[in-house]
Amino acid sequence: MTTVPAASTPPLQSRSTLQISLRRLLKHKAAMLSLAVILLLILMAIFAPFLAPYDPNTQDLGGIYAPPGPQHLLGQDELGRDLLSRIIYGSRVSLLVGFSVALISILIGTLMGLLAGFFGGRTDTLISRFIEFMLSLPGLPLQLVISGLFASSDAPFITTLRQTLGATASVVIIVTIFSVFGWMGTARLVRGEVLRMKNLEYVDAARALGASNNRIMWRHLLPNLFAIVIVQATLDVGSAILGEAALSFLGFGIQPPVSTWGNMLSNAQEVVLQYPWIPLYPGLAILLTVLAFNFLGDGLRDAFDPKSRL
Repeated sequence: MTTVPAASTPPLQSRSTLQISLRRLLKHKAAMLSLAVILLLILMAIFAPFLAPYDPNTQDLGGIYAPPGPQHLLGQDELGRDLLSRIIYGSRVSLLVGFSVALISILIGTLMGLLAGFFGGRTDTLISRFIEFMLSLPGLPLQLVISGLFASSDAPFITTLRQTLGATASVVIIVTIFSVFGWMGTARLVRGEVLRMKNLEYVDAARALGASNNRIMWRHLLPNLFAIVIVQATLDVGSAILGEAALSFLGFGIQPPVSTWGNMLSNAQEVVLQYPWIPLYPGLAILLTVLAFNFLGDGLRDAFDPKSRL
């Protein structure tokens, strides 16, 4: 009687790089937990009108600094507004700023790094010197100054922008400022990776087959930059959320009536000892969100690292 051998699991070497990376990511418990938290935050931001028990800007002057209770689960702020509703709506602004800044920074940084690494020579020198110049600038002080100028300037263009965008003008300004100062890290990472990859055999083979520089860059090199770009993007989201909260806390960020975790902290700084729950909840929201994106970035970096033992 002939025995048919049981089907065996294909060896790890036969799996694609993406399958191996996903397998490693699924085994990274902190990254999986962080991904679940991020998905919950995204759902909370999308469905904020249905989840928030009150309008975030509705004032109840009879409930100023009211502690947590059955009607207001997290209490009320200095104008009697529901803290839970403001935190739920604040997630929209924080995630919008974080994802927008990360996307723009990744696009600019990838383009600059790809051009510098691939062409080398004067192009590389020019872009590298510009990156070093941008990195030498004091980021936070300049962000404070630029944000303050946009908020108070009477220049016709800025006035028109504020009138056109309304309450969202400060969001657009913050995203623009953070994007201008946030692409250099991605550019340096991409440049270094392109310098390594452009001398590999598959690039030489593409050149031998007559592929143009544009085809080599966009069809052969760019897809292989996905791993480092996606890892950097997750870290950029966390940095942008933290930066927006810092600027709003200092009074130079997104202005009321738009609800953000940063300006909630700013409004509560004078009563932190008398009413500690006022700054506690937005502070925890910032901490949890930034940690989630950082842990997810660490997990992705380990998953895409061929030397990882996950």
